[in-house]
Amino acid sequence: MTTTKFQIEGMTCQHCVMAVKNALRSFNLEDVSVTIGKAEVTYDETQIDENGLVAAIEEEGYKVVK
Repeated sequence: MTTTKFQIEGMTCQHCVMAVKNALRSFNLEDVSVTIGKAEVTYDETQIDENGLVAAIEEEGYKVVK
């Protein structure tokens, strides 16, 4: 298992939090914690990689900054 933290631009409210959380939960991750502007994800790197997680967040209209 790998844990990764993301800084996310464009999140302003709880609706944004739920949109990102739901997008990440679609991957059946081990653990997902999302707050405004941040996400921490624990995932099985044999099932999904960090780029896939970033793509899911960005498909919701937010920008992941490194």
